[in-house]
Amino acid sequence: MFGLSEIALLLLVVVVVLGVKKLPGLTRSAGKATRIFKSEKRAMRDADEGRRPPGAGRVIEGQVVQPPADRPASD
Repeated sequence: MFGLSEIALLLLVVVVVLGVKKLPGLTRSAGKATRIFKSEKRAMRDADEGRRPPGAGRVIEGQVVQPPADRPASD
């Protein structure tokens, strides 16, 4: 993926472009957005689990298939 030098260069470019004053606010808002996303994802998962009863999965009927008879090896 990326090495340490590439990540450092990318961070340097971000600091130069955005400025040092805006960086803490941007990281704070990114963290807040991540927390909101995780909580919404958790709420959706909990709502989905509440709709179906526990252990109510899909039943798949199985079939036993006999393997084909072995042919004698011919040289």
